[in-house]
Amino acid sequence: MPITVDIDVMLARRKMSVGELADRVGITPANLAVLKNGRAKAVRFATLAALCEVLECQPGDLLRWEVEDAAADAASRDGHGGA
Repeated sequence: MPITVDIDVMLARRKMSVGELADRVGITPANLAVLKNGRAKAVRFATLAALCEVLECQPGDLLRWEVEDAAADAASRDGHGGA
């Protein structure tokens, strides 16, 4: 997916643990881990707003779009990815 989640970067900058962030935002550490590791399919604006409030940052500090290689993406969908 071309969206990269940079929660780890902000956690390091704020010297905060995943558990502390989850507690302060009001979500489970497991759900925060799903988001943090880029496995989430969606994020509620309320959750994003709470993350930004606790981490004192903007949404763009947590989420970033990256260009995907179209050929590599097609190969991975077709099951013909190399490596």
